[in-house]
Amino acid sequence: MSVDMNSQGSDSNEEDYDPNCEEEEEDEDPGDIEDYYDGVANDVEQQGADAFDPEEYQFTCLTYKESESTLNEHMASLAATLKVSHAVAKLVLVSFHWQISEILERHKSNAAQLLVEARVQPTSSKHAMVHSSHHCAVCMQFVRKENLLSLACQHQFCRSCWEQHCTVLVKDGVGVGVSCMAQDCLLRTPEDFVFPLLPSEELKDKYRRYLFRDYVESHYQLQLCPGADCPMVIQVQEPKARRVQCNRCNEVFCFKCRQMYHAPTDCATIRKWLTKCADDSETANYISAHTKDCPKCNICIEKNGGCNHMVSNSLNTGFLLFSADFCWMCLGDWKTHGSEYYECSRYKENPDIVNQSQQAQAREALKKYLFYFERWENHNKSLQLEAQTYQRIQEKIQERVMNNLGTWIDWQYLQNAAKLLAKCRYTLQYTYPYAYYMESGPRKKLFEYQQAQLEAEIENLSWKVERADSYDRGDLENQMHIAEQRRRTLLKDFHDT
Repeated sequence: MSVDMNSQGSDSNEEDYDPNCEEEEEDEDPGDIEDYYDGVANDVEQQGADAFDPEEYQFTCLTYKESESTLNEHMASLAATLKVSHAVAKLVLVSFHWQISEILERHKSNAAQLLVEARVQPTSSKHAMVHSSHHCAVCMQFVRKENLLSLACQHQFCRSCWEQHCTVLVKDGVGVGVSCMAQDCLLRTPEDFVFPLLPSEELKDKYRRYLFRDYVESHYQLQLCPGADCPMVIQVQEPKARRVQCNRCNEVFCFKCRQMYHAPTDCATIRKWLTKCADDSETANYISAHTKDCPKCNICIEKNGGCNHMVSNSLNTGFLLFSADFCWMCLGDWKTHGSEYYECSRYKENPDIVNQSQQAQAREALKKYLFYFERWENHNKSLQLEAQTYQRIQEKIQERVMNNLGTWIDWQYLQNAAKLLAKCRYTLQYTYPYAYYMESGPRKKLFEYQQAQLEAEIENLSWKVERADSYDRGDLENQMHIAEQRRRTLLKDFHDT
């Protein structure tokens, strides 16, 4: 935990085939501690019910070749069953998110309707209305019969118009979305129809890339790694909002939404929260300031560590006048922050607000948002400050090893303590969007209680990590165990299932 001292101041190889090579994404958090989920198990022994890890999730990282092989295996099997071409089978799979059991059920019930719903066959009524003509319906030119091309809908267009149509769409990044040119016709064009119409190998390579992207994104068990220039695909058995990590670029993300991992908040809620934070960023600007006034002496102070237990020593001409222990968030006396309930993490709703004016309700809504946003932002900044502590610990371990004061293994627990602290605080940060959108009631009270328990133990752990030399290994590891137990208990009861 950090100490706040008085500080005065003023205000393409196939193996590496990358479906995202034309996209740029930046998600990196400069305050992150790399791999803080790894390497702490030996220091946090969980027993009995505590051994259950609610974040445990089985996934596999596939290369381009491996994922292509998986897709082709499904496609070949289905094509044989439906008695359709491989290209049409792929479009059927895309339409039903590659859920083969559902496709086979529908096929057994009504094979023709299955192809209509997959947009690879027209309805019989639309098919009957089409009449034969040697004119292209786009350029209106008379065309020889062999130069007229059509899909199963029989809407005929000349080869030249088809080439232009496909070229423009592929240049715009369209894959399986290439469809018939006829007005109101939604039939999709199979890939074996499009490839011969593309005029260059470069365009064909782009089309292959976009098709692969669409096939993977439509598959309920696959996700493209969002890491920059990373060609890997993550495969799971049961798609959930769980933490996955690419074994090539080490990108960590939520499998369900491909955004930063956000447990216990669900995907829809975190999207709402991040949008709101972006929209209200100017309103919340003052929160970004690193300084506050000491509640006892009003001297401007700055938070220089991760924890919220602040110690402000006021000096006058070199003599200590007093020392104040207080909470950075609420500026209240630290002694009032008991281990049983961490009051400043819970927003106290005004039960009479519905009977007050619209202006009063708007002020209350803003007050509530700022309460949660400040805590969300505070833990994000604490993560960055504690990343610096982690670096200092690594340097200290290196110094001790160089001076023959033990080996890396002897001091590894210090590094693991800092990693676990980051892991716990990251979870705590994402409890605040969850609480903000939660409806009042017994479930919210339970959540706030568990959130408070976790917050209290994280503050204790942060304090001890920053003062690791003052605590023996057993004491520090016991605190690690308690903090991780609180974290798992909260996630077990409130993680999105």
